Amino acid sequence: MNISDILIHINESLNEQQRSALEEAVRQIEGVVAPRFNPGKEHLLLVAFNPDVASTATLLTKVQSFGYNAQLIGG
Repeated sequence: MNISDILIHINESLNEQQRSALEEAVRQIEGVVAPRFNPGKEHLLLVAFNPDVASTATLLTKVQSFGYNAQLIGG
């Protein structure tokens, strides 16, 4: 299994509950291994995923489906 990481920058300031809900929603995407926000970098969602199963476009679309303005970094 291949594992890649992608950063998704979210323009909005999210509270802890919003970040947790977003991590859980992204975790439900097939091929996602570990989505997480790091303390002090609450605008950056790091997602470890299997690129053979999930695409970066799918990950970004999920974040945007919450109504957030977001962009891929390094994708």
